[in-house]
Amino acid sequence: MNIPNILTLLRIALIPVFLVLFYLPTEWAYKACATVFAAAALTDLLDGWLARKLEQVSALGAFLDPVADKLMVSTSLVLLVQRDPEPWMAIPALVIIGREITISALREWMAELGERTQVAVSTIGKFKTTAQMIAIFLLIYREEVGPFPSYTVGYVLLAIATLLTLWSMVVYLRAAWPTLRGDRSSDAGDE
Repeated sequence: MNIPNILTLLRIALIPVFLVLFYLPTEWAYKACATVFAAAALTDLLDGWLARKLEQVSALGAFLDPVADKLMVSTSLVLLVQRDPEPWMAIPALVIIGREITISALREWMAELGERTQVAVSTIGKFKTTAQMIAIFLLIYREEVGPFPSYTVGYVLLAIATLLTLWSMVVYLRAAWPTLRGDRSSDAGDE
């Protein structure tokens, strides 16, 4: 057990706290919930950076980190849809969660074939994650901060994250397409 893995486990442990805060019938619940989400997002940045900096990259961390991310993001999106059951919230949530399931399955399948590097994390995926995390934070927070319309900006960023989600999924699927087609001799890594 090392510091990056402890931070990842902390992120998973924050999910029940996040859930309880989301449903608390108090005026400050959404602010507290947004704070917990922000802490989880920051540990995501910090654990990866520390793992590389301290040379503590581990198989456990490589497995747990994406699981922790997907659990927190999926939980948040489901709760946001439950709070605002409108198509403009449900469709992005469905796209984002569906993409995560699709790409996770694709990576697992490609790893079984020894082709895991064909579907490695892309730069687009990193931009998508950043937009998504900021969007979810603002949507949870809800309240305007002075003239800053948190919820509106959060929704715009969620729409951007949804477009980036679709774009990154296409990039991953194109990279894996020769293998999916059965043409393993082609080089799909030129993307």
